[in-house]
Amino acid sequence: MVTDGGLETDLIFNHGVDLPEFAAYPLLADGTGRALLTAYYEAYARIADRAGAGLLLEAPTWRANPDWGARLGHSADDLRRANSDAVGLLRSLASRYAAELGLRDVVVSGTVGPRGDGYRSAGSPSPDEAAAYHAAQVSAFAEAGADLVAAYTLTTPGEAIGVVRAAREHGIPVAISFTVEVDGRLPDGTGLADAVEQVDAQAAPDHYLVNCAHPEHVLAGLPGPGEGADWRTRVLGVRYNASTRSHAELDEAEDLDAGDLDRIADGHTRVASRLPGLTVVGGCCGTDASHVARLWGVG
Repeated sequence: MVTDGGLETDLIFNHGVDLPEFAAYPLLADGTGRALLTAYYEAYARIADRAGAGLLLEAPTWRANPDWGARLGHSADDLRRANSDAVGLLRSLASRYAAELGLRDVVVSGTVGPRGDGYRSAGSPSPDEAAAYHAAQVSAFAEAGADLVAAYTLTTPGEAIGVVRAAREHGIPVAISFTVEVDGRLPDGTGLADAVEQVDAQAAPDHYLVNCAHPEHVLAGLPGPGEGADWRTRVLGVRYNASTRSHAELDEAEDLDAGDLDRIADGHTRVASRLPGLTVVGGCCGTDASHVARLWGVG
């Protein structure tokens, strides 16, 4: 399934949109913002059409949780409304793409982000704390009719376990996506294999992804060709950063590093050779539709 690219960086650097606290969900509140989001998603629907693939529509709600919402002056009710509205928008787009492009395999995902900074680990929250923290957002997605919940850019196994528990409590499928540093390890130092195995042992999600890392950084966390690793079959998706910079370097950057398309595509080929179940492919920070089209061989 095709999924989108770096929503926030695309809007900020390529379209001049102001996104305080890197939050895209406030765009849902007015017609202009919804039109921006609609145009953004349409580019990926057209990639899916050209690639003959399904489409995974991911809600612009990575920051729509209590701590980040509070920084923007948003109440719990405001956040619940935004999370519900996001699913509603994507449902309407799915119907539109079915009618206009003939896309039938469209999945709507409610996007959960980390409680803290997705580029840093400030210590692992306990699974119980994480479950309680993320429950309201997960509940809103379930009630609005999302097909699944996907937690992106998680930096610790503990928070991942909590998100899975919240999703199971509300009866909705769940995917967990870890981010990795240049050495292929989570920001808290946990190896990717260990992270998957720790979470599976306590609260197994439906599948895993890796996001917000260049293909070469993802590759560093994967075993070499011919090396056995059953956990790799659990990783079904990747969403790459365009840049080979570290997270710390990207945090300090004032420019958009759109990366080298040839290098990204080559890295993806190598990653795909080591992930036998790879199904979902898209982008993350620094990428736009041109990157995702190249990954799918249609651009």
